[in-house]
Amino acid sequence: MGLLDKLSGWLGLRKKEVNVLCLGLDNSGKTTIINQLKPANVQAQEIVPTIGFNIEKFKSSSLSFTVFDMSGQSRYRNLWEHYYKESHAIIFVIDSGDKLRMVVAKEELDTLLNHDDIRIKKIPVLFFANKMDLRDAMSSVKVSQMLSLENIKDKPWHICASNAIKGEGLQEGLDWLQGNMPV
Repeated sequence: MGLLDKLSGWLGLRKKEVNVLCLGLDNSGKTTIINQLKPANVQAQEIVPTIGFNIEKFKSSSLSFTVFDMSGQSRYRNLWEHYYKESHAIIFVIDSGDKLRMVVAKEELDTLLNHDDIRIKKIPVLFFANKMDLRDAMSSVKVSQMLSLENIKDKPWHICASNAIKGEGLQEGLDWLQGNMPV
């Protein structure tokens, strides 16, 4: 660590490093969202389904993010809990057009929130009601109701309508997350 690094740390100028879990069912748009949050010159041109997990790093105005983009396929969801202890925030992505699997998304969310390593933390949870561009997409209010988000009383949470392909709604969510990170 150089002198400038030490000096910027003492002065509080260094960006705070945070670990964020990006979770949700398969095909909800997690990887596309994370890709859109990265600088344009390092965005992937083609998105493929995540097997296991990917680790992505990017910076915002005040934070340095390490995002664990976890596969939402049922056979990989048991891996999620191995990353709970080190997480500072959670992004939970929902496919707003997939009414049939909303029950499964709620079950996975409930399992996540009731896990010992998450239940004891006051970490922020950002929900992206994604794929709002689909004709049959549910509103973020309807998604919130179906997931019973109003019952989350012990953590700050926020839901944003989003269209990951166009990047719509993502900055709003990122701004909220930055403002609600534990100090």
